[in-house]
Parts: sequence; C-alpha cells; structure tokens
Amino acid sequence: MQYFRYLPFFSLDSGLRRNDNKDREAVKNFYTALDRMPCNVTNQGMATESATNTIGVNPEGEWFGYKRTTPQKKTELVLDVFHSVARKYDLMNDLMSGGAHRLWKDRLIRMIRPRDTMKFLDVAGGTGDIAFRLHKATGGRAPITVCDINPSMLKVGEARAIDRGILHNLDWVEGNAEKLPFPDATFDVYTIAFGLRNVARIDNALKEACRVLKPGGRFFCLEFSHVDNPLLAKAYDAYSERVIPKIGKAVASDADSYQYLVESIRKFPRRANLGKRLVAAGFKGAKVSTLSFGIVAIHMAWK
Repeated sequence: MQYFRYLPFFSLDSGLRRNDNKDREAVKNFYTALDRMPCNVTNQGMATESATNTIGVNPEGEWFGYKRTTPQKKTELVLDVFHSVARKYDLMNDLMSGGAHRLWKDRLIRMIRPRDTMKFLDVAGGTGDIAFRLHKATGGRAPITVCDINPSMLKVGEARAIDRGILHNLDWVEGNAEKLPFPDATFDVYTIAFGLRNVARIDNALKEACRVLKPGGRFFCLEFSHVDNPLLAKAYDAYSERVIPKIGKAVASDADSYQYLVESIRKFPRRANLGKRLVAAGFKGAKVSTLSFGIVAIHMAWK
C-alpha cells in the first residue's frame, strides 16, 4: 500500500503550511519509511503458565499520558477525550495512519477466523469498525456485542450501523472494560482494538476478559506498540510528536486530545510484559504478532 499518497490531506492544516519545513519533513520521512515496509506480520515469543513473573498491578492507572494521576481520574479524563473526538474519530484514524488502520483491522479479522457459530464481544469498539467486519465475515449470522464506556462513541457506532442497514445480531452496551456487565463464560471471542491503552486498570480488564470468555475462548487485542527498527522508530516518533496533535487541531479542533493519544502509545506496556500479564490474568497462554515493523501488534490469548 502506498501510504505516501495520503499526504495531500496536510493542506488542510494551515499550521503546517506556515511552519518551517520540520513538520513536513517529519511527515515525509514517516510515510516514506512506511512505503518501503509492507504490512508485515512477525510472530514473537509465547508466554505460558510458567511465565508468571511478578508484575506490578495496574501501573498505567497512575498516568494520563505523561501526567501523574489516579486511576479514577484517568478514567474521567479518557472519557472526556473520547467525548471530544467521537464525531471525527474515524476520519482522524485515516489521517493519522494514512489509512493503514484499515489493513491492520482486516488482518485482525483474518487471524480470528470468525464463524457464525461464535459469540463475539468487542470492547472499546464504540464506532463499530471491528464489529462491522465481524458482521460481514459471518454473513450477519453471529451475535456480536459492542461494549464501550463512552456513550458518545456508541452513538456514532449505532448511527453507522443504521446507515449500513445492520439491524440484527448487533447489540450496543455501555460498560467499563474493568467491570464488564456480562455473566461468566458468555463469549467465544473477545476483541479490543486501540482501546486497551486507554483503560486505567489494564490488569483488571484482562481478568474481566478472561472471566466472560467461555473455556477455550480467545482474546485478541490490536494495539499500537513499540517500533523495532531504529530508523523507522525515529521517523515515527518525530511524526507522532510534531504532526498528529496538529492534525487533531486542524480536523477536530482538539490538539490536546491527540497529544494524549500519542503519549498513551509511549506509556503502553511492552509486548513481552503484556503477554505475562495476560497469563497472570488467568489465560493459559499468550502470543503476539507485530505488524508494520512493530508500529502495531496483535496480542492473542486463550482461556
């Protein structure tokens, strides 16, 4: 995919036009690097029940981006962020990733191998991107529940579902990933895409994921990760820190929310650490596959 062809959207941002060439150079370097790198998948090590080293519980709850906070306050702040960005969330995903998020989500669905006999839960899936893909992959016959803590995001998702004519086998539930409003052993597949890093108590959310899955059920988390290639990492960091907040300001009139989203990626657990925490949460094993040289990763676990 030619990510670089998406660059014309930057004409929307007069701030970039007025600025010196550093912002444009950051954009160019990042997308040029991506153009040279296919949406590759690299399988990495597996965490098993024997890999349950002592792990601090919920350390992310102390941080909102780079700012110290409490878990309760972080939840409130994240709610405010997504109330602010809900209407432009999908457009911003396209602009920030050059459309690559669509490829990553498609890859997630292929890895799930959905069947119409499965029951799905998509957490933090308010705007419906994963749910719609699951619905299509199962011919609309599988029951899918979207659970999101933010009513603004759910409202956008429900409206999109109606626009697509999806009226059956798709439920929208307001709920917190840290305390899901579902009975034990309800679902065959649990998905969370670009949402786990916004959860204040990640370890609580992982335990809840394990609880609501049936025995043999599978967990899938698509999330931004940590870039492996040093040259791409440098370009990616420059792009994220200099450009993404300015896109947010130009398109969504909200630079601060997108500054938080950039910082939340930096604070998200390393891949091996998250694998150990999945096992500590009760899963029998976990593994991870990286996409686009570590820009994102798909974490998998089974109950």
